[in-house]
Amino acid sequence: MNIKKAVVCGAGGFIGSHLVDRLKKENYYVIGIDLKKPDFEETNADEFYVGDLTDQIFVEKSIPYGEIDELYQLAADMGGAGYIFIGINDANIMRNSMMMNLNVLTACVSKNRKVNKIFYSSSACVYPEHNQNDPDNPKCSEDTVYPAQPDSEYGWEKLFSERVYLAFKRNYNLNIHIGRYHNIYGPKGTYKGGKEKAPAALCRKVIECENNGEIEIWGDGKQTRSFLHVNECVEGTVRLTRSNCEEPLNIGSEELISINDFAKLIISISKKNINIKNIDGPLGVRGRTSDNKLIKENLDWAPSMHLIDGIRNTYLWIKYQIENK
Repeated sequence: MNIKKAVVCGAGGFIGSHLVDRLKKENYYVIGIDLKKPDFEETNADEFYVGDLTDQIFVEKSIPYGEIDELYQLAADMGGAGYIFIGINDANIMRNSMMMNLNVLTACVSKNRKVNKIFYSSSACVYPEHNQNDPDNPKCSEDTVYPAQPDSEYGWEKLFSERVYLAFKRNYNLNIHIGRYHNIYGPKGTYKGGKEKAPAALCRKVIECENNGEIEIWGDGKQTRSFLHVNECVEGTVRLTRSNCEEPLNIGSEELISINDFAKLIISISKKNINIKNIDGPLGVRGRTSDNKLIKENLDWAPSMHLIDGIRNTYLWIKYQIENK
């Protein structure tokens, strides 16, 4: 029996740990690589190497020689708006993520390895800021990425890394697939500490707020986003990696919602009476949502989970973590 082998870079992170679980259910032999192991449960990877992917020597030692069926590069220096948009982390975000990608790609073109499929996790942050000024009609179709004007250095790094992956594809005949993730959320993601994303942060605020209390939200709350459950993200990732599609695709939801309405949705799940106070803070673009036309055409599939179902699942998981810490 020929057991397929997969490598997941970033396997200790939120999406990476879910991807490891998915691949193990498909009977892959999985090698996980990351700066740390998952925060909330033991990894299901067959082998797990803890180290810094910005270190080329560590990367060379961790990615096995021989044939690798699938390699997923999810590792990045990232976080929520309070990490990405405040300016003081820009150099580290660009340097660290770029080095990770170059190290992984360099290992993939080694004469000692044959990597059949490579997936790179890009981001919706690559899209031009000027296309996302209208909260009700943001434009994020894949063909709008140029002329480029991302709203953060994180977005610029992701866009440049896309070009690096595609250059390696052309020059080294690698089988590259790129997914642009849109605001992934779900259980087993960080919900405190400064790097948490909006869904987890809002769930935590509501859970910790007393009945008849108040939570704070950055901005006027009219900025819009769509949010994708991690299970749908993993499904899209695997489908894209195993497809014949050669162009970057959005992996996200088209269910647009304002941040204030999103907070109200979470408050309704809590069954508490909580007021919203809008305050100054880092915002990013005014509106952002996925355009799923291309993913439907190329994969005959697109995410379909409703936000209410996914966020209820996430809220209950975070509530359990907080109450049982």
